[in-house]
Amino acid sequence: MTPLNFDDPTGRYLSFVEREEIALLRARDKGVREIARMIGRDPGTVSRELRRNAATRGGKPVYRAVVAQWKAQQAAKRPKTAKPASDERLREYVQDRLAGNVRRPDGTVVAGPRTPPWKGLNKPHRQDRRWSTAWSPEQIAHRLKVDFPDDEFMRISHEAIYQCLFIEGRGALKRELVTCLRTGRALREPRVRSRNKPQGHITADVVLSERPAEAEDRAVPGH
Repeated sequence: MTPLNFDDPTGRYLSFVEREEIALLRARDKGVREIARMIGRDPGTVSRELRRNAATRGGKPVYRAVVAQWKAQQAAKRPKTAKPASDERLREYVQDRLAGNVRRPDGTVVAGPRTPPWKGLNKPHRQDRRWSTAWSPEQIAHRLKVDFPDDEFMRISHEAIYQCLFIEGRGALKRELVTCLRTGRALREPRVRSRNKPQGHITADVVLSERPAEAEDRAVPGH
């Protein structure tokens, strides 16, 4: 059996202490609304908890806190439908910013976050990529909290945006928006692999125009 996690969750989810309260009150034949009032939760939350996480004994549903906690943890581990797939408003918000097509209600364009100046170096073809005007998943995730400070439904992590783009079957975002990402890759590279990968960009110390004067006549050993 999977070890139970008794850490206090966020305010959105029931804690183990609350589940114990529900079990005790239910054993005293308290109704859903009365239980909700006594633990300070919405009646719908209590009703869903009793329906989803109750155990069956002798053909009758019996609510036990330990069993309910275990079932809730197991449900949390299962793959979920990508959030943008079920929320059209959030999906449109993310897609518009990934594509760089953001406008106010009056039609004026909303400028995206400033990107570092382009230096070209050894990859000049990147200068024309679509991501020069698009927002990154990290920028979108942070901007949601600014644009919708009181709307908890308008929240998504940058990792969830990447998953919607790269993981086959989640299909929440348009596949062609991958070209708007900073890397432009068709597949996501594991974080560990990219961290250990040597950098291929030409740096200032190897560009001919940036060579020091003493390197011209090779007067200094090592040049």
